[in-house]
Amino acid sequence: MKKRHWFAAAAMALTLAGGALADNPQFQGADPHAMMIDGELWVFPTGGPGGSWAADRFGAFSSKDLKTWRNRGELIRRDQIRWIGDDGAPEHFLWAPGVATRDGKWFLYYSVGPQNPTPSRIGVAVADRPEGPYRDSGAPLVTGGQGFEAIDPMVFVDPKDNKAYLYAGGSAGSRLRVWEMAPDMIHVAREVPVDNPPEFTEGAFMHERGGIYYLSYSHGRFNGPDYSVHYATASSPTGPWKYRGAILTSDKHRKGPGHHSIVQAPDGRWLIVYHRWERPGSPPPFRGERQVAVDRLDYAPDGTIRRVTMTDARAPLLQSAH
Repeated sequence: MKKRHWFAAAAMALTLAGGALADNPQFQGADPHAMMIDGELWVFPTGGPGGSWAADRFGAFSSKDLKTWRNRGELIRRDQIRWIGDDGAPEHFLWAPGVATRDGKWFLYYSVGPQNPTPSRIGVAVADRPEGPYRDSGAPLVTGGQGFEAIDPMVFVDPKDNKAYLYAGGSAGSRLRVWEMAPDMIHVAREVPVDNPPEFTEGAFMHERGGIYYLSYSHGRFNGPDYSVHYATASSPTGPWKYRGAILTSDKHRKGPGHHSIVQAPDGRWLIVYHRWERPGSPPPFRGERQVAVDRLDYAPDGTIRRVTMTDARAPLLQSAH
């Protein structure tokens, strides 16, 4: 590890291990894809501090202490995607980004709506740095249709063999599809048939720990109290899935937590980054801006994930495992 990377990672590890307090919620935004990069927690959301930008661009934000967030700037704008108007729809929206890296390049995967009357599509753009600027690949990676909505892309690179897999789909179709990516990460090599996991709605996320592959995802209506995170496990990144239940659900004040990502901090502990409706003042469907939050994720000795407790402002983020 380069010296500057070691110092950054060590600082983050010391901060978190020392009992850092998470100022939940962190900022306005939705669909946060989180990664650890050089010891900092980076979040790539739909929208960001101050609002949703009318869903016409993506940005990134990073933090060393989960209190102060650095705006990493604009990644790509809607008007820089040349093919976006090819479907003839009168307006388009950018949603739910996912980021992956390989061979020194960074890849931004994103949903392009609407979902009706024209089908949704998934695009990919490439950069030399995580903060971009990203250059669109020139064509959709996946197009929806026939009951499949091409939304919520997430690319997982398997540490065992370095193969990359794209997970996408959900909402009205509630259908998950998986593809093995080509080495260039901007084309699919083949689709891998998978069973639809129980309670799946959208927002699939894959991570691996101790040889177990964890497929986690959102269930329920995005603006309702039933929105929640469930998961299944497998011995491979493409199943077959063993359903394990819900791990993140609404509580008395915070509703509809979901569309999450899971990361491991430099000190070895695990975090879940997600959005939620913070004390909505009206009955569902909830309206307004969703909020990004970060909480601890703990595993039982048998590898199952314990229920996540949502925390509030100034709540201890890292505690002794129970």
